[in-house]
Amino acid sequence: MGPEVLDHIRALLPPVVDPRLVVGVGDDAGVVRLGDGRLLVQTLDFFPPIVDDPGDFGAIAAANALSDVYAMGGTPLTAMNVLVWPEGLDGLDEVLLAGQEVVVEAGAMLIGGHSVKGREPLFGLSVTGLVTEEDLWTLEGARPGDALVLTKPLGTGIVCTGVKRDKASAAAEDAVIASMRKLNRLAATGVNAATDVTGWGLLGHAWELAEASGVRLVFDRLPLLPETRELLDEGCVTGGGKRNEANYGKHLDAGEAWVRDVFADPQTSGGLLLSVEDPDQVEGVVIGRVESGSSGLAWSG
Repeated sequence: MGPEVLDHIRALLPPVVDPRLVVGVGDDAGVVRLGDGRLLVQTLDFFPPIVDDPGDFGAIAAANALSDVYAMGGTPLTAMNVLVWPEGLDGLDEVLLAGQEVVVEAGAMLIGGHSVKGREPLFGLSVTGLVTEEDLWTLEGARPGDALVLTKPLGTGIVCTGVKRDKASAAAEDAVIASMRKLNRLAATGVNAATDVTGWGLLGHAWELAEASGVRLVFDRLPLLPETRELLDEGCVTGGGKRNEANYGKHLDAGEAWVRDVFADPQTSGGLLLSVEDPDQVEGVVIGRVESGSSGLAWSG
């Protein structure tokens, strides 16, 4: 859903007023205080297949759902399947087993779930994690002078569109699937703010971080999946990318069309965008910096 629908939902539902609530609506996951410095992190995510192989679909959907816990600096503890499936069992075993393998890889436990019958397959996870108060990451802490680090290359929407249109090579398809299957688990210190880059693209998620922190994010590098630029030249842009540009494009100071397309490209199981004091303490690619000034995004590459 676009931001206008989410804004309507946020305005409709009364805010939670409870001293235990640390992070509510508007960040990557909800966070509740348990006591003794421990925080519970809770999230849910699911979507329809974006690849043909059911095992890849299950693994990607699971990695994507777990990412929201990692984006808060947390460690996944338990997961529950969220499943909509049509008649028949074709592909179901592969989806569920691959999803469970990723949960186990994350060090978490799959402890149940809920399923309903529907015309289109949908799969994902509800995930609960833990984090300490001192290790919690949110959107709000980016500081001028921080480096911006991205943990995965961009272009999943563009490359997946190229695959569907038979314009991408087998190597490009393998690269995008490997990237989407990869967990965002990492050891990092000195992280002041974080978010994961998913459906709203780098454009929307970076804007959320800039707005929440009251800073300007300046980018000078965009790490790309193989063939992203070539596929853009072939017209492989997504409807979601066009919506992201319409919703968030006014916040980005960048002139070149390909740059704007990459910023707006919706990512599935994308990387973490981190605002860090010392990029040498984080696994990823430095793609920019944080500056003082009015909230906004700029491209200087």
